[in-house]
Amino acid sequence: MHVRHSSDGPAVIRFRAAGVFLLLAHLLFVCWLTLRPLDVPWVTAANFQPFAGIRADLALGPAEAVRRIGEGLLLLAPLGILLPMAGGRLLVSPWASLARTVAAGALISMAIELAQTGVPGQVVDVDSLLLNTSGVALAHLLVVPLSRSRLRRGNRAGAGDLSRIGARSVRAEGPQGSTPTITRVGIAP
Repeated sequence: MHVRHSSDGPAVIRFRAAGVFLLLAHLLFVCWLTLRPLDVPWVTAANFQPFAGIRADLALGPAEAVRRIGEGLLLLAPLGILLPMAGGRLLVSPWASLARTVAAGALISMAIELAQTGVPGQVVDVDSLLLNTSGVALAHLLVVPLSRSRLRRGNRAGAGDLSRIGARSVRAEGPQGSTPTITRVGIAP
């Protein structure tokens, strides 16, 4: 969890608040879309074999395959952008950010798949988990690193100090001196 620093300005707080609001709105939409009961005449069996559903989609022809696979990729893809936006950090390792975001997306997708087990008309599909997680990773890779570098660059040109956009200053991130030592006291006879 990112603790608010005293150097976080009002713009950063608004940016994070917008990220949290959009994240919650998207999650509510996804829950409504995936967890509402469907009135269908029949339901396919649950798919627990990886890539079996994707192969079945590809067998339906290119147009239908693109539609179905695209739906799986796009359902949770906004999380790849909204999760880091809600965090509001600019000085973070790109790999750590990607790993954190993809793990959170996978957990959310898994929670949706598990919740679908009790919803009439909804079917559990392991390929949905794979496609949802891949969509989160792709969205993150395509948008977040470039956006963070632009925000950092824009801040350096405008203000010259990273603390104005929510990150601790570079000087505060560096070494802070040697560790104090405690002198040893001998044992009395």
